[in-house]
Amino acid sequence: MKLYNFWRSSASYRVRIALALKGVPYEYASVNLLTGESKSPEYLAVNPLGVVPTLEDGGKLFAQSMAICEYLEETHPHPPILPPDPAGRARVRAIALAVACEIHAVGNLRVSAELVRKYGATDAQRMEWMAHWITVGFGAIERMLAGAPETGRFCHGDAPTLADIFLAPQVYNARRVKLDMTPFPTIVRIEQACSAHPAFAAARPEAQPDAPR
Repeated sequence: MKLYNFWRSSASYRVRIALALKGVPYEYASVNLLTGESKSPEYLAVNPLGVVPTLEDGGKLFAQSMAICEYLEETHPHPPILPPDPAGRARVRAIALAVACEIHAVGNLRVSAELVRKYGATDAQRMEWMAHWITVGFGAIERMLAGAPETGRFCHGDAPTLADIFLAPQVYNARRVKLDMTPFPTIVRIEQACSAHPAFAAARPEAQPDAPR
């Protein structure tokens, strides 16, 4: 397998966690989002959206972190990252999608760069924009997790699932924008459990070969 990704990309971070959890070896291919490498003709031939991550497996290319994680679950089912029951799978997917669709989609690098380009937003305003949507999303996710009988050491039970794979990188982003995490104690507790897990540690942005040294 070959993973086209970028050390600081939270969507790439998700897939690295999934690969590490399942013990799947892969070739690391860096695509620098900050220099426009993702918009090069060579990379657009790999991923027409010009985003990361992209997973190459057996000559086939897969885009979008959710689709890639689901592909890994189907092709490498052990250990599982989705619960065995339909209700559990729906709950885990809902938490993951709350991150991907309600937080990340409106606060990613492309969106914040457009705020600067089109509306002249300052760096402080760009950070405020991202912090706002993380706060809104985390408020909802905290309510989904806190006191729910399905919540254990991790988002769903006592083993990491797709929900944790998506949540942990978003907490990393929250800390980058210096978000006060005090209102989200359940999220903080779960992220601490994730950080202590070897697979999550191996996938951390700072541990990647293209991270600044």
